[in-house]
Amino acid sequence: MTDWLSRPEPVGTTRWAFPPPSAWPEGDLIAIGGDLEPGTLITAYSAGIFPMVVETPESVLAWWSPDPHGILPLDNLHVTRSLRQSAKRYEVRVDTCFGDVIRRCADPSRDKAWITEEFVNAYTKLHQLRWAHSVEVFDREGQLAGGLYGVRINGLFAGESMFHAQRDASKVALMALVRLMRETGMTLLDVQWHTEHLGALGATEVGRRQYLALLADALDK
Repeated sequence: MTDWLSRPEPVGTTRWAFPPPSAWPEGDLIAIGGDLEPGTLITAYSAGIFPMVVETPESVLAWWSPDPHGILPLDNLHVTRSLRQSAKRYEVRVDTCFGDVIRRCADPSRDKAWITEEFVNAYTKLHQLRWAHSVEVFDREGQLAGGLYGVRINGLFAGESMFHAQRDASKVALMALVRLMRETGMTLLDVQWHTEHLGALGATEVGRRQYLALLADALDK
């Protein structure tokens, strides 16, 4: 919990200039190239942009801002009775094994795996600087059962990925994240793209203009 509450360390500036929203092209892809240095990442998230590779003949670093953009309103998380029962089987911790969580999320055997070693190293560095955080779920035997990680900037948490090795463990991590965000006055949980799975948990979509307005408010927290 200490890292979550601690002020992050300065990351400096970036040598790259992201285009302003008025110059963004139609579609979700904003730019290609750049790097994953801490200053670049925090500049991007603060502008409503996040990195993910795009497959051309080879993997290329690309920067995205979905339109519409997936978010999970903190008062809209769907928690079923069975999920509440599942949560009783687990212990939730924060920032105790970030490296284990991101590597489980990066498992190349997962469907649509995209988290490369470059991403693992970049976000681990962000975690060391207290910008990236993990929520971890452990079973009664002390085994890591699931978790998630993402980037926090003031009132924004930009969720990057989650995994589960046991039933409902990633959902329990999401429950804990929402509770933690509400307790610490945060307002915007960014889930990037809306999916059927996230929709069942309460995620929704907003247009890009509305998302950027919500982001500005969250960054002001």
